[in-house]
Amino acid sequence: MMTELSDEALIERIQNGDKAACAICMDRYGPDIYRLALSLLHNEADAEDVMQETFLNAFRAMASFEGRANIKTWLYRITYNNALMRLRKTDPTTASIEEIWLTETGFVPRQLFDWCCLPEREVTIEEVRQELETAVTNLPPKLQTVFIMREVEGLSTQETAETLNISIDVVKTRLYRARQHLQEHLNTFADTPER
Repeated sequence: MMTELSDEALIERIQNGDKAACAICMDRYGPDIYRLALSLLHNEADAEDVMQETFLNAFRAMASFEGRANIKTWLYRITYNNALMRLRKTDPTTASIEEIWLTETGFVPRQLFDWCCLPEREVTIEEVRQELETAVTNLPPKLQTVFIMREVEGLSTQETAETLNISIDVVKTRLYRARQHLQEHLNTFADTPER
């Protein structure tokens, strides 16, 4: 059955012009691509456009796909680039992914908070979930992207580095800083008197 094709067989069929294989690829990776685009753009219509652009770009370039990365990583890279281009159109201050924060001073949390003993009457799971979503949305773009790819999409450190065209050390540093920002934000949220 076509839906059980390996990625390698699927790529080969797409390279040979098999339109059914294109549809299978879209069914297999479409939800992940859409979710990544939505996480980066925060707009459903833009995410749908980026998903379509990603598959169009991928299918046009499939003949040159060499398989150095797996197809999911390659599609994520195309998605990220398309989303970044869309963000640049609306926010010209968006930085290039090749830039590394060599001059960044870092981030030092004000305090640590033990989440194991959080009283249920002070905060509900839904409030924390909503606050976490807000905190992720407010992360600096470079940190947000790495956090989403690693923690939400489940890409490995290597896949994230390949997708963003940065080193593994940069991925680790950005993920660490994103977690620090989120912890600080949630600590502040937990310390806020009852809303």
